[in-house]
Amino acid sequence: MPDPPIGNGRAISLQLAHEGAAVAVADIDSESARATAELVEGEGGSAVVAVGDAADEAELTRVFDEAAAGVGGLDGLVMNVGVGGGMGFGGTSVADWDRVLAVNLRSHFLGCKLALERFRDGGSVVLIGSLAGRESMPIPAYAASKAALEAVCRNAAVEGAPGVRVNLVVPGLIDTSLGRMANSLNPGRAKVRIPAGREGSAWEVAHCAAFLLGDRSSYITGQALIVDGGLSVAVRS
Repeated sequence: MPDPPIGNGRAISLQLAHEGAAVAVADIDSESARATAELVEGEGGSAVVAVGDAADEAELTRVFDEAAAGVGGLDGLVMNVGVGGGMGFGGTSVADWDRVLAVNLRSHFLGCKLALERFRDGGSVVLIGSLAGRESMPIPAYAASKAALEAVCRNAAVEGAPGVRVNLVVPGLIDTSLGRMANSLNPGRAKVRIPAGREGSAWEVAHCAAFLLGDRSSYITGQALIVDGGLSVAVRS
């Protein structure tokens, strides 16, 4: 495994570039966004950078405008946005709850809203969720935000049809820097029995996101694609 492993957002950007897309890399962290764009360009792809807070309506609107201008118009959106905060109900403050829901849920709502307003027929949106939204977790704000994405996806897919498709990728345990940090905080996480025998890679998430974004999935909308090596269907003691 590479050290540090590539993250989901960067892998998705590179995979889309490999498939011929002009990529607008949007992030609140300008240094990270530029590093991703440089990797895309280093492999012969085309990339522009737009910096802003995805949970802020005015900033995300500006990011959409800058991205569209930079790549000559948008017809696809991947919302790979998420933070954690708080531990258990007793250890989660109202401020923790509001911040996590704003970043993890409001941003996806705003992204779908802008995409439905602006994409021409044939546009596609992919939201990135988490298996945490389908299980009991010690991080209630994070789990609730990820569970709610399924409702956002379904409603946006119906409202956007037939011109704009909206789907959700639901990763399980993925070997990223954040995943390794979670393993260090919760050693039991790394010992979970996964039928596939290993954690997934960000590239496996990226391949699924690229599939749902592109024409090969033209008859798929409003769906959640679970990418977890069988973890969600395994019998656990």
